[in-house]
Amino acid sequence: MKDLSIKKLYYSISEVSKITEIEQYVLRYWETEFEQLKPQKNRAGNRIYTNKDIQLILKIKDLLREKKYTIEGAKNILEGFTPEKEQKIEEAEETVEEEKKVSEKTIKDNEAIKKDLEEIKSILQLVLSKL
Repeated sequence: MKDLSIKKLYYSISEVSKITEIEQYVLRYWETEFEQLKPQKNRAGNRIYTNKDIQLILKIKDLLREKKYTIEGAKNILEGFTPEKEQKIEEAEETVEEEKKVSEKTIKDNEAIKKDLEEIKSILQLVLSKL
């Protein structure tokens, strides 16, 4: 996800449209479909989006356009979604990937050690047979 580290507190719908690369009418439609997406409105009645709103929009975009979920499928996935949970999930996935790499390296190292030990064993057997 894009990093939206406190550049602004609130964004207009046109700014969000540019940031997320989603048309404004689609953003308005998604508000009717996804109960979690409820941007506040200013005194003039214009929508004002927070960083959390933008993160949610990017998640919806990912589910619908990249992962090809239906709107109903995306709604089911987003039932418990919060940007904080998403961040924790991403961090956990990164940790799992790092542990997987360490584990694969350990397996390769163990295989190399086993191969070395077998070679030493065969050399020792050869030496013993010569005695």
